Amino acid sequence: MPDFQNETSAYQSIRSGISNVGGAGTPSRAGTDPRELFLKLYAGEVMTAFQTKNVMMPLGRVRTISKGKEAQFIMTGKYRDAAYHTPGARIAPDAVASHSERLVTIDDLLINAQFIPKIDEAIQHYDVRNVYTQEAGYGLSKVADQNILRILTKAALATNVERASKLINNYKSFDQEDFSANITIGSTANGSDSRKPKFIAKAIMDARRELEKIGAPLDGLVCIMSTDSYYDLFDHTTASDVVDLSIFNRDFGGTGAIGSMQAPTIAGIPIVTTPHFGSFSSAGTWSNKLFNLSAAGATGNATEGPVPISGESGRNAAYNIVNDGDPDYTASINKGSNVGADGGTDAGGAVDLIDEVKKIRFFVMAKDAVATVKLMDLAVESEYQIDRQGTLVVSKYAMGHDVLRPAMAVACKSMHASTG
Repeated sequence: MPDFQNETSAYQSIRSGISNVGGAGTPSRAGTDPRELFLKLYAGEVMTAFQTKNVMMPLGRVRTISKGKEAQFIMTGKYRDAAYHTPGARIAPDAVASHSERLVTIDDLLINAQFIPKIDEAIQHYDVRNVYTQEAGYGLSKVADQNILRILTKAALATNVERASKLINNYKSFDQEDFSANITIGSTANGSDSRKPKFIAKAIMDARRELEKIGAPLDGLVCIMSTDSYYDLFDHTTASDVVDLSIFNRDFGGTGAIGSMQAPTIAGIPIVTTPHFGSFSSAGTWSNKLFNLSAAGATGNATEGPVPISGESGRNAAYNIVNDGDPDYTASINKGSNVGADGGTDAGGAVDLIDEVKKIRFFVMAKDAVATVKLMDLAVESEYQIDRQGTLVVSKYAMGHDVLRPAMAVACKSMHASTG
């Protein structure tokens, strides 16, 4: 990946594949009408490609700010006590609801730079331009999706106050915050149940049940799963009988279709797939694509993709599993939420958050689970450079992501870390 932090680094020409060494560029050449049209079309197509490829951002809360480095989301507790009133008695509340805040900080400017030689030829052949725009939109959307998935993972793992303090950036606890427990898929020790349609469907239903038990809003729930898990839903070879595929049976209210690979809506929850979360090998071994979870030297740090700059935004560790670099810790006894979740407290003992991440196969989330704050929305800039006989086109945005309400994310986990 090009190193955009160093102004002397090389960048690649997509067309030629030749490394074009950087240096001081010349002022922009006055644009002609065709070139202005090209830039407008380019910017529009990058936006379209971004929106088409980006899966995760519309599923969370999004706020746009015009100035500043972060946005504040106010968190309020619950005050639902009710009492019968004695005529003539003064009405005075016994307490007030607790308040706190979540801060979502902007990452550094993320850019995708493309050098297009012989721009006039590219202007005349719009099918060529489409290649550049698709790649720029995909490159930016992949980083956004991966970072939001990392934040969703942290939200789902935060099943109590102690975990939340390690997982959520700038976490400020308050007494009345809810937490939800995660769901185990099936019961086989080797994790094979997590690849069978009936157990995948039941885990999604159990996740909805968990959210409903804590009073979470059920509108807009969505299931996020890897491409492999999605295809496992259609796998009749892992079903013991046709009843295992009842989620497709329209006689019982099922939806979707195996013939057209149309996903069913399970418990009213649509399924969204992403190739950026993880995958199974041909041997059935699960690999998480978001974090460093290797057996030797596992750190839980974000992998695959650029990392925010420590000397600029200071967000270089924002997308790691934990804030303090210690995914292994001894949990305090019953250190959990006042409201609590079934199985949400660790009740003391050793906790290995890396092992927890390895077991996650898919999520059920509500819109309030994750928040995105935009400072600079997707934009495109272009400059023709005479000394290079081509145009440098930069697509960019500045945004940040973080956990909003951890209770709104439920992880569905295999019984085994690496198989099933």
